[in-house]
Amino acid sequence: MTSQTVDYEATGTARSATPGLGRNPAEPATLHALDVSAWFGKRKVLERCSLEMSAQRVTALIGPSGCGKSTFLRILNRMHEVAPSAALAGSVRLDGTDIYGPTLSATDVRARIGMVFQKPNPFPSMTLRENVLAGLRLTGARTGDPEALVEQCLRRAGLWEETKDRLGEGGMALSGGQQQRLCIARSLAVQPQVLLMDEPCSALDPISTRVVEETIRSLADEVTIVIVTHNMQQASRVSDNCAFFLIEEMRQPGRIVESGPTEKLFSDPDDPRTLDYVTGRFG
Repeated sequence: MTSQTVDYEATGTARSATPGLGRNPAEPATLHALDVSAWFGKRKVLERCSLEMSAQRVTALIGPSGCGKSTFLRILNRMHEVAPSAALAGSVRLDGTDIYGPTLSATDVRARIGMVFQKPNPFPSMTLRENVLAGLRLTGARTGDPEALVEQCLRRAGLWEETKDRLGEGGMALSGGQQQRLCIARSLAVQPQVLLMDEPCSALDPISTRVVEETIRSLADEVTIVIVTHNMQQASRVSDNCAFFLIEEMRQPGRIVESGPTEKLFSDPDDPRTLDYVTGRFG
């Protein structure tokens, strides 16, 4: 593999090995956040947020900018604690195991709960093949057939047919939408149980957005997905469940106003503020 300094945040992976990664697909897991509050220094940004993110479902986090959606997402794989002055209360459970408890390290958590970021970030000095396998090298995981794993992950990310004859090219040779799917393939290589996505289509054109959305839906049976999006049409198209975040007053922390099946939140929500937001009356 080409030598370079690797940004662990860019991959959403961890530095230590987790048994079985890179060999057999892990079972999708349920994430359950309970009474999660968060701070940056003295500023409280989330207030007692509770949400169940079911296995084999896509959960969309929606709400205006600045209401804590991305912070909540980063809490789900212990990336919040990397930020200076960050603090946290409450718990997050992965199939019943507290990811902040003594049985799981942060590195183990980030191997089981992957992250795809807003801006596609393939490693520029690595080939497509090397990009897909980068997570295995970082986690210390092994696979008996790396070529088969590369093909499997690119197929799962909907990118194999477009790249099977270009695996020796650099990742930056791809279009923006292809780069994002390459990042998805890179995350899938370590066989996560959950995949977090922070506005994965915000930098993409409509055609690339459609392809990434189709990829998300095709992956939902294999991995639990939690996605932050400001696009209400996208939330309606790709998600099974939604959680609506809102800041009620300036300088107040974000809260979950309402959560439940996407169809209900978009057609018959319990809180009138939810209806106002999803129909575009504010936000």
